[in-house]
Amino acid sequence: MSARRHPHVVNVDETESLSRPKGRFGVTMRRLGAPAGARGIGFNWMELQPGKTSFPYHYHTGIEEGLYVLSGTGELRIGNERVAVRAGDYAAFPPGPDCAHTLTNTGTEPLRYLSFSTLNTTDVCGYPDSKKFAFVGLADPSAWPNGLWVYKLINDQPSVDYFEGEDTEGT
Repeated sequence: MSARRHPHVVNVDETESLSRPKGRFGVTMRRLGAPAGARGIGFNWMELQPGKTSFPYHYHTGIEEGLYVLSGTGELRIGNERVAVRAGDYAAFPPGPDCAHTLTNTGTEPLRYLSFSTLNTTDVCGYPDSKKFAFVGLADPSAWPNGLWVYKLINDQPSVDYFEGEDTEGT
């Protein structure tokens, strides 16, 4: 890693690589927004290996997300549609269930993209496939994903694992 030039300038090589793989899910990310001092915009460098899916199909109610594909090819599931994506494509995900989304690498090389999001101290995230919700309440939204509570609203079930109810089979 090289020395930081300025508190509000960070290089992707200066950030920690984070991953939370499970079965077919397995995106690797490097947070850029918070390390550069961002307070209202989340910004991450993402890499998805061939055959892998980024995150379970989900939507937000308190934030807006977007992604910009740098290299590779994939399939974006957004709302009721599946859309091929490639380098140079940008996708916006306004809040709400109509823009539920997930991304799968359908190519033979890593799919690299940038993800953006507005930051908020509270958010409810819905997971239509597994019928659960995540509740986020953070004094500092740049602390995400710490502070994420995931619940499955069936029979007053207590907090569950993030991947609970998701189809994690696959590579």
